[in-house]
This record gives sequence, structure tokens and C-alpha cells, in this order.
Amino acid sequence: MLKRFFILCSGVDKDIVQNCSDGEQNKYAGIGATVFFTAVMAFLAGSYALYTVFDDYYVAIFFGLIWGSLIFNLDRFIVSTIKKSDNFMDEFIQATPRIALAIIIAIVISKPLEIKIFEKEINTVLLKEKNAMALNNKKEVANYFQSDLDKNKAQIDSLKSDITKKEKEVNDLYAVYITEAEGTAGTKKLGKGPVYKEKREKHDASLQDLTTLKTTNQAKIADLEAKAKTLQADLDKKVSETQPIIDGFDGLMARINALDKLPWLPSFFIMLLFLAIETSPIIAKLLSPRGEYDFKQEDKEMGIINVIAQNKYQSELQRKTDAEIYDKVYEDIKDDKELYDYKKKGAMELLKLQADGFVEKQKKSM
Repeated sequence: MLKRFFILCSGVDKDIVQNCSDGEQNKYAGIGATVFFTAVMAFLAGSYALYTVFDDYYVAIFFGLIWGSLIFNLDRFIVSTIKKSDNFMDEFIQATPRIALAIIIAIVISKPLEIKIFEKEINTVLLKEKNAMALNNKKEVANYFQSDLDKNKAQIDSLKSDITKKEKEVNDLYAVYITEAEGTAGTKKLGKGPVYKEKREKHDASLQDLTTLKTTNQAKIADLEAKAKTLQADLDKKVSETQPIIDGFDGLMARINALDKLPWLPSFFIMLLFLAIETSPIIAKLLSPRGEYDFKQEDKEMGIINVIAQNKYQSELQRKTDAEIYDKVYEDIKDDKELYDYKKKGAMELLKLQADGFVEKQKKSM
């Protein structure tokens, strides 16, 4: 049963191959098995490739079955249309476009399987790329908010600087009136005289201004710091919103590009393996001598060609014979008086009707 199934996969005429020897049947069963297992590999490759696109097992399996069936049909067609002859060059020219198609199919099938085989290495490459993308994304988002953050920080620093300057001014005035009271500077008179009082009042006024400035600036600083937190929160939100896009950077195209960044030799040999599998039925047919099946198939085709040629010749001969008979018949009846009178009568009636119709049209137009 398995042998019959593989023979069916090879695309041969089952009525012919059943009458061939076991060796001939085994040859085509082997070719059919290659076609079948190539289709199975195409199904696996197509399912995996589409799973990386849709992330859905059922969709991937459905389209994988369609892809595997398509490859099976193409391979079966390629093998079944190569016919053996006595001229190898004619066979090779006949097989050239089929070999080219087989090469394309082999490359298409091998690429998704290469991606699956080297999945761990590809994931490492993708991880590095994702990390680099995350860093670049964070820098770009930070650059977008940087001007607002810098402006906000500059305003806070300016307000703090104003407070610091005012505090220095108050401290200096404090030192002035203290040294005046001690008699170590200013008028150098010990005690709290008029000058001391004047300097003390100036210090107290400046201290009051400092208190007011601190209250005003600290309120402004609090607002600016709240704004800075909002800006930072927006920055973090923007980064977190774009991170899922980076995390999802592992589709089919990304994996193919990552595969290209790995050493090419292992991937090349896997492609060669599938190329050998895909082209092996064609090459086997080209290199094998004409077998029992080929002779019987040619004999059957020649029989059909002969029947068609004979039918065509008989049809042409019948056409010519009928034409000659009718020519003779018409020649014999051409001078028949009865037929002449009958034709004349019909022609006269037709002419009368045409004349009457013409007169009626003329009357209507007047």
C-alpha cells in the first residue's frame, strides 16, 4: 500500500507501471517518496515561517498545509513531465527550466528551517539588536524632552541662586553691625550707637526681604520640581509605550537578517542539502537509462498518435470524397428543366415582392 502511494506521488501512469517489473516500480516509488518527504519538509518550513508572522498555531498549520500541497503538486509535475529519449542533450534542455524551478523551491523551503535550526543563535543576535534599539530609543526620547528639562532645571537653579545671593547679603550685613557693636570695624566705637542702629535696621530689612524671597522662590521651585517630575513621567511613559514594539522585533524578516549575520557556511550546507533533495528526482531521471516504463509509455503514446493521424487522414479523405460527389451531383442537375422552372418561379415572386415594397416606401415618403 505504501509502495502504491509513493508511485502515485511520482506522477507516473499507474496502468503502465503496474505491468512493469518490481525494479521499475521500486525506482518510481523512490522518486515518489522523495517528492512526498520534500512536501512534508515544505509543510514544516511554511508552518514555522507563518507562525513567526501570525503567532497562531491554527493559522500557521492551515497555510502550511496549503504551502506543502503546492510544493507537492509542483514537484510531482516537474518529475512527471520529464520524458526519457535517446538524446541526453534534448533531455537536459527539457529539464533545465524544471531544475531552475527546483532550485528556487529548495531555497524557499530551506530558509525557514535554517531559521528554526539556528533559533538560539538568532535569538542572541536579536537580543543584542533589541538592547541597542532600546538604548537608542531612550536617547531619542530623552533628547525630545531634554530642552524642556534643561529649561526647567535652569529656572530652578536661578531661583536657588537668588536665595543664596540674598543669604550672603544678609550674612554680610549681620557681620557689619556685629563688628560695629564690638568696635572692631566701622566707627570702632564700642557699644550700640546710632551707626550700629542704622546698620542693624539695614540688616533686619534685608533679612525680611530674604524671608519673603524664600517664600516666593520656594513656591516657584516646588511648582518647577512638580513640572520636572511630570516631564520625567512623560519621558518614562513614552519609553514604556515604545518598548513593546522593540520587544516584538522578532518577525520573519528580522530573523532572516539575523541569520545573515551568522557564519554563512553552516547555512549554505543546509541549503545545499535541500537543493540535493529537491533536484534528486530530476537528476535521477536524467542519469538513469530508459527503462521498461519509458518504452511502454512511448509505445502507448505512439499508438495514440497513430490513431489520431489515421482519423485525421480518414476525415480529410471523406471530406474530399464528399466534395467530389456533390460537385458531380450539382453538375448533373444543373440542366434539369423542372428544377430551372421551379427556381425561376421563386425568383419572380421574390422580385415582385421587392418591387411592391419599394413602391410602398415611396408613397409613404411623399
